[in-house]
Amino acid sequence: MQNIDPHYSAFFLLNALISAAAMAATDTPLTVQAAGLNKWIEFTKDNKNLPYLIIDKRVAHMWIYDRKGVPIASSAVLLGSAIGDETVEGIGTRPLSQIAPHERTTPAGRFFLESGKNISGEEVLWVDYTAAVSLHRVRPGQPSERRIERLASKSVYDNRISYGCINVPISIFNLDIQPIFKPTGGYAYILPELMEIRRYFPNIHSLATQRVAEKQSFPTSDVRSTLLNIPPPFFSQKRRLKY
Repeated sequence: MQNIDPHYSAFFLLNALISAAAMAATDTPLTVQAAGLNKWIEFTKDNKNLPYLIIDKRVAHMWIYDRKGVPIASSAVLLGSAIGDETVEGIGTRPLSQIAPHERTTPAGRFFLESGKNISGEEVLWVDYTAAVSLHRVRPGQPSERRIERLASKSVYDNRISYGCINVPISIFNLDIQPIFKPTGGYAYILPELMEIRRYFPNIHSLATQRVAEKQSFPTSDVRSTLLNIPPPFFSQKRRLKY
């Protein structure tokens, strides 16, 4: 009989439990910034009739939509261990051992998600190929990293563990992401955690200004409060999480 690594057995059992919880979280409400961004996407058709997802790094959560903007699922995610919205130039060509803790950021912005494989042959969705940032199934990693437990935790403070890639539950990737993103690609809208949203989504400001000038508002929300008023960063710029 073939011996099964108990570490991997525990990993897949825990992942099944977390995935079930994630699938039940489809109705997790959008944050204020995510809701405003989604209204902008709907109004401008910025997703170009392709599926898209929104990630709010401040709460380490992701919302997935089909090409018509219909919500598919939502889930907790694991993100880069360093707080920040930019990637370091040339970081994609370095081995992991040469990436300093403060450089392990998940970038903010609008990205085209393209299906591909990493150097290990694992199927991923590339967020920024040059920087080697991708969205992929959560991996076991080192037992001490406790990645599955981090996904299950109610605290957002322990969702920072990767080198910058976005880790999602296996079933969410297999059932809700890959089937709709792999054939055509799609978009990832990743909200900043330190910088203002207008730095990465400048058209939101001009659209909101136009709508206010016309004395109109988006349904169920005020334009300025949803799109222009950005609360203080969730994390202090001087505070970093190291694992």
